[in-house]
Amino acid sequence: MLDQLTPSRLSPYRVFSAREWAKFRADTPLTLSEGEVRRLRSLGDPVDLEEVSRIYLSMSRLLYAHVEASQLLFRQRQTFLSGGAAGPKTPFIIGIAGSVAVGKSTTARILTELLGRWTTSPRVALVTTDGFLYPNAVLEAEGLMQRKGFPESYDVSAILRFLSDVKAGARHVQAPVYSHIVYDVVHGQRVTIDRPDILVFEGLNVLQVRDMPKDGKAVPFVSDFFDYSIYIDADEDDIRRWYIERFMKLRETAFRDERAFFHRYSKISDEEALAIAERLWTTINARNLHENILPTRPRADLILRKGRDHLVDQVALRKI
Repeated sequence: MLDQLTPSRLSPYRVFSAREWAKFRADTPLTLSEGEVRRLRSLGDPVDLEEVSRIYLSMSRLLYAHVEASQLLFRQRQTFLSGGAAGPKTPFIIGIAGSVAVGKSTTARILTELLGRWTTSPRVALVTTDGFLYPNAVLEAEGLMQRKGFPESYDVSAILRFLSDVKAGARHVQAPVYSHIVYDVVHGQRVTIDRPDILVFEGLNVLQVRDMPKDGKAVPFVSDFFDYSIYIDADEDDIRRWYIERFMKLRETAFRDERAFFHRYSKISDEEALAIAERLWTTINARNLHENILPTRPRADLILRKGRDHLVDQVALRKI
């Protein structure tokens, strides 16, 4: 994966080392504490205040520039279309994609906190695609439980309706909620999104595209609603190791909850658990990475590439 981020004359990206990228922070203030970072990071993710300063503050500054430019363009377009009459504001939507265990959730949560602490105090919401998975009962009926996380396991129509409503400035738009304990969509539970200034939308396949129709009819993609997109990248061997390490740690934590879908894995030997983790990676997650997730990487505006230590060592920024 690294060689594909190597700068070249024909590349649509400018590539920076983490040290080079950190300089773009300029005077962006650090508004998070070490305790808050610990609360925001996922199990096994070593991100700390130094990593926030090194990588995320420059990202925050870059996104601030994009949000400001987007709002100016929106106001100018409103004037063009309506002679200055005000319409509902259009949220700036940031999509975050990448493999399981690569650190999407940590990135999404930290960015959400940083963006909400700009001096302009924007309202920032975070939604993940997990809630838009079909319920386990549907996946089982359709023979898709072993394809959970693949594009066909999501209610893409519901995702498109949700993003369309949010982008249109609709009030009180609801999204379903997913529980990682019971490994299923929570029946009847919703989160309400009410005209945020910024929406962070995170998931495995949010940059996925579909075959184009030969009759020229419009086929909306989830990413059509994004104003900016980020892909979290790493070597596959490292992602595999992080996935297995996280699985083994979960046996000592979340899996011990008797309500947990994977509670049975807390009662088997380490050797058995390791074999199961390897099988789950090989048969499900590695296949999803190769078939669906990794091919979407070149569609991102920003690529964060992590090293073996799970920290970002390279940043690729799409040229304008």
